[in-house]
Amino acid sequence: MGHFFPKHQCRGASRHCLPEPAAPEHGRPVCRGPSTAPGGHPDQRGQAGGGPPGGAVSHQGLPGKRNTFHKDVVVDLVCYRRNGHNEMDEPMFTQPLMYKQIRKQKPVLQKYAELLVAQGVVNQPEYEEEISKYDKICEEAFARSKDEKILHIKHWLDSPWPGFFTLDGQPRSMTCPSTGLEEEVLTHIGSVASSVPVENFTIHGGLSRILKTRGELVKNRTVDWALAEYMAFGSLLKEGIHIRLSGQDVERGTFSHRHHVLHDQNVDKKTCIPMNHLWPNQAPYTVCNSSLSEYGVLGFELGFAMASPNALVLWEAQFGDFHNTAQCIIDQFICPGQAKWVRQNGIVLLLPHGMEGMGPEHSSARPERFLQMCNDDPDVLPNLQEDNFDISQLYDCNWVVVNCSTPGNFFHVLRRQILLPFRKPLIVFTPKSLLRHPEARTSFDEMLPGTHFQRVIPEDGPAAQNPENVKRLLFCTGKVYYDLTRERKARDMVEQVAITRIEQLSPFPFDLLLQEVQKYPNADLAWCQEEHKNQGYYDYVKPRLRTTINRAKPVWYAGRDPAAAPATGNKKTHLTELQRLLDTAFDLDAFKNFS
Repeated sequence: MGHFFPKHQCRGASRHCLPEPAAPEHGRPVCRGPSTAPGGHPDQRGQAGGGPPGGAVSHQGLPGKRNTFHKDVVVDLVCYRRNGHNEMDEPMFTQPLMYKQIRKQKPVLQKYAELLVAQGVVNQPEYEEEISKYDKICEEAFARSKDEKILHIKHWLDSPWPGFFTLDGQPRSMTCPSTGLEEEVLTHIGSVASSVPVENFTIHGGLSRILKTRGELVKNRTVDWALAEYMAFGSLLKEGIHIRLSGQDVERGTFSHRHHVLHDQNVDKKTCIPMNHLWPNQAPYTVCNSSLSEYGVLGFELGFAMASPNALVLWEAQFGDFHNTAQCIIDQFICPGQAKWVRQNGIVLLLPHGMEGMGPEHSSARPERFLQMCNDDPDVLPNLQEDNFDISQLYDCNWVVVNCSTPGNFFHVLRRQILLPFRKPLIVFTPKSLLRHPEARTSFDEMLPGTHFQRVIPEDGPAAQNPENVKRLLFCTGKVYYDLTRERKARDMVEQVAITRIEQLSPFPFDLLLQEVQKYPNADLAWCQEEHKNQGYYDYVKPRLRTTINRAKPVWYAGRDPAAAPATGNKKTHLTELQRLLDTAFDLDAFKNFS
């Protein structure tokens, strides 16, 4: 780790900081920043970086000490940059006295070579020969790089990845099998999820009620959100897929819905993970609460996923907007990773999202930011006749963005993430109130063999029976669907207004949405969202929907007005805004005065 600031700008407050060396010959720091060692109280040793022998000596015995005492060891190499901060600037502008001293020093390589010559280890001709040999290697590599036109995936096929791609860097297939399961598998996972698989283990009374409710759901061949996730994970473990879930409070779940780690109420620190008791030879399930460092934790999980394509690696934010402190990992590595380094990654981000009237913090996972970074063109309609169009879209995208409205679809998208013949990051905006919503349930019938993730869930009510009578076709995603269906029923407009859910926002499902628009020839089109107009999905969906229909109709907006904050802090205002967007969505004359 390096800290390159002028000395007078230092604000390091760590008690691990070491004094600067007195003599510049031994190396001199530009700034002593705070300790970067993880885990609290490491053994930190200072060492001047003026020569290789000193660095080698400082490292002696450290691995053994770390392994013996199970503590981090930090070697603080105190150095300077001979040519300034980026090796190309003029450091004399801001640090003239220091760099006058630095420029009097011989380069480290020269000093070390002179030491070896003086000791008789090498002679001057041998040293010069090594320098020439290394320069030649660099020049030849540079010359070859000019002939390289494009870097293919095949160039980085290392140990975990063979089997994914052919020798020319293409996926071995462009199909994805059904993500459904046999009912016996669903029932078995459900029975484990609703019980304590070990003896002499006392759980909390409230948890007993939760497990009882799960058992009733399984008996009725139905799943809620937590049970759908359980079945997705459990089925992949059966297939030998290691699952790793980390984040703040993921063991219990931020909203007390998951409970993947049970705690004995009578014995301190006695726990049970039922997911690891599903099958005799299953893969391991790793679930671990993380520290409050989204940046560091997400970076670690990203690396784990990159090295483990046959594992499902998930990071869950405690609330969706917590990802903002890991924005560097998202912007620099997850979003552009394949474009930068030709390396795929299948990490999953679970981001709780939804306008619940709880204020501007913890409401929005900022879907607009993720959608803005998608690499598809809003003005170009892809070839909808292409074989396996949906899989080809996934292969070409930089990441997948979904907002599922049903537990079953969440189950399918998690399983699809592993069953795809390649890997892409998956961004999932997960619900909060839907976790316990009585209508947010999925029948086993929608999770059996032959079923799959639905990119779009079309209208299946009375409006779909007489599509020519439909006056308005509403498009939406996520939780707002339940507000819309409730309001439509209250207004007795189930035959006049159709509601289509876009479950996969990116890659955009052009083909399925074209079918929906063509089905309702007399309907005007509107996008409805609970987020503010300058946030959410509208700016992403509108141009793509217009491209889908060749701009034959406008796409109107029903939602909250633009705002600086993600949500209001006043409950009454929240409800007023919600009612206003519902009024707009179901007022068939709302857009007549607009050109």
